[in-house]
Amino acid sequence: MDLSRYDLDRLAVATVASHTALQILRGAKRYGFKTIAVAGRREAAEFYRQFPFIDEVWEADFSNFRKAAEKLVETNAVLIPHGSYVEYVGWRQALEAPVPTLGCRELLSWEADQHKKMELLRLAGIPTPRTYTSPEEVDGPVIVKLFGAKGGRGYFLARDREELAKRIAAVKEPHIIQEYVFGVPAYYHYFASPVYGRVEVFGADIRYESNVDGRTFGWVEPTFVVVGNLPVVLRESLLPTIWRYGAQFAKAVKEAVGCEMAGPYCLESIIKDDMSISVFEFSGRIVAGTNIYMGYGSPYSVLYFERPIDMGERIAHEIREAAKQGKLDKLFT
Repeated sequence: MDLSRYDLDRLAVATVASHTALQILRGAKRYGFKTIAVAGRREAAEFYRQFPFIDEVWEADFSNFRKAAEKLVETNAVLIPHGSYVEYVGWRQALEAPVPTLGCRELLSWEADQHKKMELLRLAGIPTPRTYTSPEEVDGPVIVKLFGAKGGRGYFLARDREELAKRIAAVKEPHIIQEYVFGVPAYYHYFASPVYGRVEVFGADIRYESNVDGRTFGWVEPTFVVVGNLPVVLRESLLPTIWRYGAQFAKAVKEAVGCEMAGPYCLESIIKDDMSISVFEFSGRIVAGTNIYMGYGSPYSVLYFERPIDMGERIAHEIREAAKQGKLDKLFT
């Protein structure tokens, strides 16, 4: 995306008013940027207008996001994508939106397709669960997941091929059948930095999911709708492997997708009792789990910066330093 006509001394940072907007815009304001929240509903706009670190709150029609994107360019703004942007605006509009967008924009189309997701993880040499093309192949417990950034909505489990065959008949949306791996979930936050030439392990979380973690006592079907996130500090002995997988993923994106990783992303995994890791998904942009350290900073950020910062501040720091060094084109597509 061409930034040559932008006034780098008047950069604005914008994002959709949901998901991680509060930490993104708070971080941007702390680094001196003008901030813009783009809301799809009046109720959301009213909520975001109460915060003094948000300079402007726009209401927009997400079914025709191009209009808002063109206005953002006129305002000298760059856009930070997140899960709600992908879900509400859609990856097709996101690819075409004429506004500089943080990170590898083309990766959003891979993220929207569960099969392409798994292909990219395998190309990166990262251990993954088995994927099945039909119920007949299944020889154990599986999870069925829908395409898109749905926060776990619509996912379900099946104990064996017979149960799967009965339940899969009702699924009309695009989906993937994946081996159900036993262990504990852990979601790793990374930051790919063109400014510093490195991949940073920035934190981790676990998801708090409605009918899995709620007090349902087996009375309802388990579902995986994310309602919040919990912090987790990982065993230090796991960190070298986790960092290596993040670096391998960034390399695979460059080779297979054709653009450099820049900014935040996430690998989502199960850690088994032998301490091996199986990665079942990725998010090619900031994840809501980073909200757990908004305002007081990631426990791992001190290792890189000698002070705690959250992911919103980390994004703003990278934008500021890239602008100083003439590297904004490496951050935005």
